[in-house]
Amino acid sequence: MRAVTVPAARTLDQTVYKIEKMDYATEEALLRKALQGLPGVLALDFNLMERTLKVSHTLADPKPITDAIAALDMAPVLQSSATHVPPRAVALAPAISRKQWTLMTVAGVAATGSEAVAYATGDETSLVVGVLAVVAILAGGLKTLKKGWIALKTFSLNMNLLMSVAAIGAALIGEWPEAAVVIWLFGLAEMIEALSLDRARNAIRSLMTLAPESASVRQPDGFWRETSADAVPVGAIVRVRPGERIALDGVVETGRSSVNQAPITGESMPVEKQPGDPVFAGTINERGAFEFRVSAPKGETMLDRIARSVQEAQAQRAPTQRFVDQFAHIYTPAVFLIAILVALVPPLAFGQPWYDWIYKALVLLVIACPCALVISTPVTVVSGLAAAARRGILVKGGLYLEQGRRLKSIAFDKTGTITHGKPVLTHVVPFGGMTRAEALRIAASLDALSEHPVAAAIVDGYGDKPHAGVTGFEALTGYGVKGDIDGNTYYIGNHRLVEQLRICNPGLEEILDRLEADAKTAVVLATKDELLAVLAVADTVRDHSREAVTALKAFGVTPVMLTGDNIKTAEAIATQVGITETHGELLPQDKLAVITKLLERGPAGMAGDGVNDAPALARASIGFAMGAAGTDTAIETADVALMRDDLRMLPEFIALSRRTEAVLWQNIVFAIGVKVLFFVLTFAGYASLWLAVFADMGASLIVVFNGLRILRLRRGAHPQRAYCIAAA
Repeated sequence: MRAVTVPAARTLDQTVYKIEKMDYATEEALLRKALQGLPGVLALDFNLMERTLKVSHTLADPKPITDAIAALDMAPVLQSSATHVPPRAVALAPAISRKQWTLMTVAGVAATGSEAVAYATGDETSLVVGVLAVVAILAGGLKTLKKGWIALKTFSLNMNLLMSVAAIGAALIGEWPEAAVVIWLFGLAEMIEALSLDRARNAIRSLMTLAPESASVRQPDGFWRETSADAVPVGAIVRVRPGERIALDGVVETGRSSVNQAPITGESMPVEKQPGDPVFAGTINERGAFEFRVSAPKGETMLDRIARSVQEAQAQRAPTQRFVDQFAHIYTPAVFLIAILVALVPPLAFGQPWYDWIYKALVLLVIACPCALVISTPVTVVSGLAAAARRGILVKGGLYLEQGRRLKSIAFDKTGTITHGKPVLTHVVPFGGMTRAEALRIAASLDALSEHPVAAAIVDGYGDKPHAGVTGFEALTGYGVKGDIDGNTYYIGNHRLVEQLRICNPGLEEILDRLEADAKTAVVLATKDELLAVLAVADTVRDHSREAVTALKAFGVTPVMLTGDNIKTAEAIATQVGITETHGELLPQDKLAVITKLLERGPAGMAGDGVNDAPALARASIGFAMGAAGTDTAIETADVALMRDDLRMLPEFIALSRRTEAVLWQNIVFAIGVKVLFFVLTFAGYASLWLAVFADMGASLIVVFNGLRILRLRRGAHPQRAYCIAAA
């Protein structure tokens, strides 16, 4: 029997191309059509804003993919591949080169000259008019005609083909000036749109430029040397002077200062830094000098991860964007067919003049260009994502940006979300002749030997004052601790401890009940025979939690509290912040069940730490990870990562979502409205080719600039005011 060799299955590879000439959905459609049929190509991931294409394939060599892209005159540059050594990164070229501006200027002069000569002489087919028109077409429209020819060869109905047919058709019926003006105005519109789109691109790209390219690094000989940030290893010591931007992530080793962390967390106030505190690349050292130990290399800093996350979010089409793409896919061929019928049916069936109806058909072709409609959605969504990132709100895709406005409820984990997550000393109530200071000294001295969180809060509340010497220390499991101080034995523990000592009384019971009703955890300091003091600690509510809850209610969003604490404590905290629906004593699976019930009312969000609340965060319509700065897991898994522990970012996110949605529909209605208006004007005989192009160009620019307005929403704007702006 002859052995048969079975070829091993090719592993999946991903190749990324930088495509400088990929600006619009038309180029994406061409690339899809050319690449989807190639053997071995499994998936295509486009990012028009960054002009990149990621191809998932099983080819041993991506050359067939490269050749297919090059055949479309797209100038692909291989950026990275798992099986090839990546070349140096290629920066995006300027939106418009000097040569393009020169050619467009020549085209404009020739086109308007052709129109002027035709108007002055009354002859649109004279040699001078024709020469000027040809110069305008070659200088300003050759690129469009070339793209139109490629579209025709690949059977793709796009705006370049429509404009090419309109210009050539106008020339064939003797409208040379119109042909020149049409092709020039369309080329000019594309250039201006490219400049406008660059602003949206720069809103994202500017994140990457926040961190300096070099850092002052301590050398083995002890001297400091300015070193490229790319070459600084993890563990190196970096010095930061007052006013400097921090180049890399790290942990403060020596020195103290305040740092402006707005680029990362969106905080408007500087944050105090001391040894042991984290610092992030791109943030600004306000005052004081300090040294930090690098914790992440260039390319893996928090700033890099944020920029990468936003770039990936751009590539995910929002529901509205998918709708627009599908609409344009049907709309363009339909109008092309209508234009053909307009050109043929009236002359053939009713004996109408060929010239008039061919001209109207050409105008319809120009009107059919879905430029404004197609370009409006990605610009608006990217502007919304960039505006959110500037505020420390990392949204993982247009889907979640749009979904935010639909939320009917948001559930909050209590500890670490509504509260600080760290108990602090709130009350010291002495009895008899015991003073407050002495009670706190004895309690802190005993608790300094305990590891319980309540004990730590009491020790912190006592401060840096000297402790008393403790001997005979003993932990009383389930009750508290005891120890000898100055020859006396003292006990500090819970309610059960004083009951066991048989020194509990109604007065003490009343104090304990009152403190527990206020969500405090109370402990009792006593000797074997006498009550000395009651001390209470509590996980305090964050300063802005109530303000955030009020703002959410104003948006019609119901806040819900979820916690593993007892229901009495949960209700006390909920009352402080204004939450009326509370669920206590919950395990992770119980939180998941509550979220499932909330989803029956409508879209529901869940805000937590991104780890302990993982099941509920995953089940919610939108999972919000609180305080995600420095937390890889939260940024990778959450739908929306809030870079600081401030619940006011939730209503700000909803306000931004509503404004983005409002602008999206403003653009869609306006773009379609312009098309409908010109359809009517065309059949009424009032529309011309150049006017149709001018209107299409104007509509495209208006929707682009309208989308960019989202970037102007002020950081920290009041949510209600932000919503009013969005609805305006």
